[in-house]
Amino acid sequence: MAGVAKDKALPLLDLGEIYRIHAHDLKRFALYLSGDSMLADDFVADAFVRAWTVRDRIESATVRGYLFAIVRNLYLKHRRGRSREAPLDSQTIDIRPGPEDHARGQSELGIVLAAMARLPEIDRAAVLMRADEGLPYEEIAVALGISTVAAKVKVHRARLKLAETLHSATSAYAGSKEQKP
Repeated sequence: MAGVAKDKALPLLDLGEIYRIHAHDLKRFALYLSGDSMLADDFVADAFVRAWTVRDRIESATVRGYLFAIVRNLYLKHRRGRSREAPLDSQTIDIRPGPEDHARGQSELGIVLAAMARLPEIDRAAVLMRADEGLPYEEIAVALGISTVAAKVKVHRARLKLAETLHSATSAYAGSKEQKP
């Protein structure tokens, strides 16, 4: 059995031929992935170095796929490493909400939660199942024991009521803010 695997293994002297056959396609693939010619050359070179180190375990029938898999994995590893890097910029603006935005958000959350509490239980359940759980209307209808159309109507009306409550509260907040000197 071991003799059969040895017969299929990539012979040491064939690696140069394998390089001549597949290097161009590997480079094109690596260039397509990375968009960088020098990086693509590195991926191809690394792929052949790795193939060299395990040449006794590579079957000649699968060498092409093996080399392409190595190039792809090298690219993905490189991309994961690059995703953690970010250029430093002295002009970078902090996009996180400031204290006023945070307070307004907390206030709006309180208003929405209070409005949710005022909704009938079945409407509140319908809108939460749709918005929070992402359930389809058919599942909401089954859970609430109503028709699909009724579930759609309940979710729609509850959303309108919540939007109206939030709009009137934020309008009142904006009006009180304008009156301050």
